[in-house]
Amino acid sequence: MTYQTDEPGPLRHVEHVMGTVFSFDIREVAAADRPRVQAALDGAVVGLHRVDELFSTYRPDSQISRLGRGELTLSRCDPEVRDVLRMCEEAEHRSGGWFSARYAGGRPDPTGLVKGWAVERAARMLVSSGAGSVCVNGGGDVQVHGGPWRVGIADPLRRGELAAIVEAHGELAVATSGPAERGCHILDPHTGRPPAQGLVSVTVIATSLADADAWATAACAMGADRARPWLGRLPDAEAFVITADGSTWHTSGFARYSAELCV
Repeated sequence: MTYQTDEPGPLRHVEHVMGTVFSFDIREVAAADRPRVQAALDGAVVGLHRVDELFSTYRPDSQISRLGRGELTLSRCDPEVRDVLRMCEEAEHRSGGWFSARYAGGRPDPTGLVKGWAVERAARMLVSSGAGSVCVNGGGDVQVHGGPWRVGIADPLRRGELAAIVEAHGELAVATSGPAERGCHILDPHTGRPPAQGLVSVTVIATSLADADAWATAACAMGADRARPWLGRLPDAEAFVITADGSTWHTSGFARYSAELCV
């Protein structure tokens, strides 16, 4: 692995895994802590590859794929698989069934939560090792500690432009879901079809990226009419939404995270 390690500057690393790009930006590292933080970064990258091995729905040898084919029982899966599927069940319950970790045929698919969980876990590993300020970005879903950090929310209808900027201090997560990058991959779990009154982008801000990832996915599945009141009721979370006609709306507390967008 190749890292930027020029002392006393930040540590940075980019890793291609899980079908996307993960970037690490680690700052405020004391000289005495630097070897330990570098080792944690190494371990975090290895951990992301392990998550891909366990959870990828594109790898026939992953435990999720084998579980779906009936070749493996849940009790014989890695404990991390059981933990993530339990988290998915909780997210399904808390979203009233709008978050789902199953394909239409019942096969497990924790895609809507597992990347956020993996990024959140990687960031916590780095903080625990002594890093004072950490930003881990997994395919546009971001977990930060320390800061301040500025996280851009891309405008999917205006390529290369930002729709909003989140200013993050302390522990904060920013997750975005929508059809812009991968097409319509989020379906209404009740019908198996694309949601009515689809939204082009839903960004959720919370403390936990696993939660933010799941809530953004659930809101996309709901469609515009259901998502707006539901997002407004979410405890300890805020949201910013872009609709199909290019208009935007946000929950009442989003403004306290919003930085000025320079044009």
